[in-house]
Amino acid sequence: MLRINFKPCKSLLPTTFPKWFSKSPFCHKFSNTISTLITTFLQHKPIQNPQLLYQGTISLDSATYTHLLKSSARSGSIILGKLVHSHLIKTSFHQCLFLQNNLLNLYCKCGEIEFSRHLFEQMPERDVVSWNLLISGYSLVGFYSKAIEMFCKARIDGVKLDKFTYSSVLSICGRTGDVELGVVIHGLIVVSGLGPQVFLTNSLIDMYSKCGWMDQARFMFDNSHELDDVSWNSLISSYVRTGLYESTVEVLVRMHRSGLALNAFALGSALKACSSCFGGSREIGKMLHGSTVKFGLDFDTVVATALLHMYARTGDLSSAAKVFKLTPNRNVVMFNAMIAGLFQSDTEICEELADEALRLFSEMQRWGISPSSFTFSSMLKACNAVEAFGYGKQIHAQVLKNNLQIDEFIGSALVDLYSLSGQISDALRCFHSTPKIDIVSWTSMIAGLIRNGQFEHALSMFYNMLGSRGKPDEFTISSALTACAGLAASRSGEQIQGYATKAGLRHYTVVGNSQVFMYGKSGDIDAANMAFEEIEDRDVVSWSAIISSHAQHGSATEALSLFEMMKRAGVAPNHITLLGVLTACSHGGLVDEGLRFYEIMKREYGLAPNVKHCACIVDLLARSGRLVESENFIVNSGFEDDPIMWRALLSACRIHGDTDTAKRVADRVIELEPQAASSYVLLYNIYSDAGIELPATEIRELMKDRGVKKEPGISWIEIGSTVHSFVAGDRSHPKSQVIYEKLEELLEKIRKLGYVNEKAGRDSSVAEQKDRSAANYHSEKLAVALGIINLPKSAPIRVMKNLRICQDCHTTMKFISAAEGKEIVVRDPIRFHRFRHGSCSCRDYW
Repeated sequence: MLRINFKPCKSLLPTTFPKWFSKSPFCHKFSNTISTLITTFLQHKPIQNPQLLYQGTISLDSATYTHLLKSSARSGSIILGKLVHSHLIKTSFHQCLFLQNNLLNLYCKCGEIEFSRHLFEQMPERDVVSWNLLISGYSLVGFYSKAIEMFCKARIDGVKLDKFTYSSVLSICGRTGDVELGVVIHGLIVVSGLGPQVFLTNSLIDMYSKCGWMDQARFMFDNSHELDDVSWNSLISSYVRTGLYESTVEVLVRMHRSGLALNAFALGSALKACSSCFGGSREIGKMLHGSTVKFGLDFDTVVATALLHMYARTGDLSSAAKVFKLTPNRNVVMFNAMIAGLFQSDTEICEELADEALRLFSEMQRWGISPSSFTFSSMLKACNAVEAFGYGKQIHAQVLKNNLQIDEFIGSALVDLYSLSGQISDALRCFHSTPKIDIVSWTSMIAGLIRNGQFEHALSMFYNMLGSRGKPDEFTISSALTACAGLAASRSGEQIQGYATKAGLRHYTVVGNSQVFMYGKSGDIDAANMAFEEIEDRDVVSWSAIISSHAQHGSATEALSLFEMMKRAGVAPNHITLLGVLTACSHGGLVDEGLRFYEIMKREYGLAPNVKHCACIVDLLARSGRLVESENFIVNSGFEDDPIMWRALLSACRIHGDTDTAKRVADRVIELEPQAASSYVLLYNIYSDAGIELPATEIRELMKDRGVKKEPGISWIEIGSTVHSFVAGDRSHPKSQVIYEKLEELLEKIRKLGYVNEKAGRDSSVAEQKDRSAANYHSEKLAVALGIINLPKSAPIRVMKNLRICQDCHTTMKFISAAEGKEIVVRDPIRFHRFRHGSCSCRDYW
C-alpha cells in the first residue's frame, strides 16, 4: 500500500480540518496511517466534499469499507476500525456477509473478543468463515475452552467445516496438550474427507509432536500422500523440540535426498540439534555449515545465528566469532547469541570473556541496535561472574534508560549484582521493584541474604514466599536449608526437609547436599550421615559436605575413610574436598597424613593450594610443636601477606606457651590487620597464661589507644522453634534467675568432682580476678544451663558460638557432661566440640 504524508492530502480537504480528527489524540500518532486510509478512500470513491465522509452524510461502497477495515486490522488500530464501523451504522449502510466478516476479523485481531462475540450473535447469516474467525479470535486471546465450544456449536448448527477450522482446533490441542481431543479431531478430518490435504497433515504433525506423540507424528509424515516444505520443517522442528536430535539430522538428510532444496528453517533447526552435543554433533554441524555455504544461506541471519550458537555450545568459540564477523546484517538476536555464546562453553567466565562481552555490547550500541532484556541479563551475568560491580551499575543505568527494569530475569541479575557486592539494601530494593516476582527472583534474593550473613532474614523471606503461594524449586529449598545451617537451626531445617519431601523435591541431589551441610553445621553428625546415605546420585559436593562435616566434628579417621570411598566411587575431588581432608588432619593431629595429602593435591589432582589449604598446613605443623617449620612454610607459601596464615601460627604459640615467637608473629598480624581485635586478644591471653602481667596490660592499653574493640562473645541454643541467645553475664532472658540458679548448682556439683579454675591458685591482678569471676557466666555456660532446664534428659544440648571456646569453658563442659550424663555439642568458628562422659571429641587437641 502506498503511504504518503498528510500534508498533500490536506489540500483535498476543506480549509477547516474535521473537528473529530483535529481534536483526536491520535492526530499526530497515527498521521501516516490516517493519510493512507484517506488516500485509499479517495482512490476508490472520488467525492466533491470529503468532509461529508466524517459528517456521515454520504455512504461509501462495500469495497471501500472493506479496504478501510482491512487496513485497520493490519495496523492493529481498533480506534480507526471503530470509526469506520460507526460510519457504517450512521449511514445505515447495508452490510453484506463479506463486510460483516471483515468487521468480525477486525475485532478478533485487535483482541476485542467480547465485542466480536456480540457482533457474531447479531449477524443475520453466518458462513464457515464467520465461525473460523471467532474460533481463531478466542484462540488468539487464550480462551481455548471457548474456542472449542464454538467449534462444537458450529458442528451442531450443521456448518460445513473446512481445513482452516480443523487447523485452528488442532493448534489449540497442541498448545494445551489435549491429545485425546486431537485424536477425535483427527477422526473428524478423516470422516469429512479432508484427510489427504497437506495443509491438515502439517497441522496434525504439529499437534501430535507438541503433545509428545512423536511416533504418531512420524506415522502421519511417512503415510502422507503429499508433502511440502512445511511438512519437512514441521517434522524437523518437532524432533528438535522433543530432544530427538539424531532423528532431526536423519530427516534432514532424507529431505535432501528426496530432491527438495534445504531452506533456512530446516538448516537452522538441524544446527540447533547439533548444539545439544550428541555423539558426532560437532562434525555434523560442520558439514551442515558447508551445506549452508553451498546453498548460499550462510549470510542468512537465522542460519548464521544457529551456526554461531552451535559452535559456541560445542566449545569452538573461535569459529563462532568468525561466523559473527562474516555475517553482514547483524541484528539484536545475533548479538545476543554471540554474547551468550561466550558464557556457554565449559570454561568458567573469566575477565577476558567478560571484556569481550562488554566490547560486543558497546559495538551493538554503536551500530544503533537497541539491547533487549536478554542482552542486559547476559551482561549482568558477566559482571557478576568477574565481580565487575562498577560496570554492572552502569548496565543497571542502561536498563533504567530503556525501561526494562520490570523484567524478572533482569531483576534477578540485579539482585545478584548488589548482593555479591555487599549492598544488600540495594538488592532488596531491586527485588521489591520487580512487579512479577518468579521463583528465580525469590531464590536469588534468599541466596543474596545468606551470602551477606543475614540468615534470619533469608528464612523470613522463604516463609514470605510460601505465604504468597510461591512454589519453591530444589534450589530454593537448598538455599533455605543453607540459612538453617548458618543459624544451626536444625528444627527449622527439619521442617523445611519435611516440606521438600511433601513437594517431591527431596530426591534432588542439591537438596540432599544441603541437608548434609545443615545437619553437619547444626552439630548432628549422625543425621548428616543418614542424609548422605539417602542421596542416590552423589556428586563431588555430596562427598565434600560429609567429609567436611566429619572434619569439623574432629572425626579425622571417618573423614579420611570417606575420602577413600569417594575415590573408589570414581568421583574426582575439588578444592573444597581437599580442604576438608586437610582440616580433618589438622584437627586430628595427623601431621604426616596432612603433608602427604597436601602433596597429592598438587601432584595427582593438579589443584593449586589456596590460602585456606596453606593455613591448614600451618595449623597442622604449629600445633604439633614445629613452630619454626610452620613459620618457614608461611614465608615460602606465597601467602605471607595474608593474616589468616599468621593468626594460625599465633594460636599455636598460645598452646605451646612460646611468648617470644608469639610477640614477633603478633606484630606481623597487627601490621596486616591493625583493627582486628582477635590478634590483640590472642597475644593478651598468651601473656596472661604465662603470668607476664606488664605486657598483657600494655596490650589492653594499646587496644584502647587504637580504638580496637573486642567482639562480644555470643552463644545461642535452639529450643523448639525458638532461638535463645546470650552474652557473658546476660540477665535479659525472661528465665535469667532460674538459669543462674541452675548454673550455680552445676558449678557446685562439678567442683565436688574436682573442677577448679586453672587460675584460681595463682596471684593475679584485679582485672584478671574480674575476668575469672565473669568466666563463670560465659555465654555458652548460660546456654547449656537453659538447655538442661528445658530439654529432655535424652536430648543432646547443641550450643553455637561466634568466638572460640575458652579453656575454662572447655573444662567446665567436660565436667558437666559427666555430672549430668548429657551429650553437649559446642560449635565455635573453628570446629565442633562433642562432650560425652567427661571427655571431648577434640581429645583436648584444639
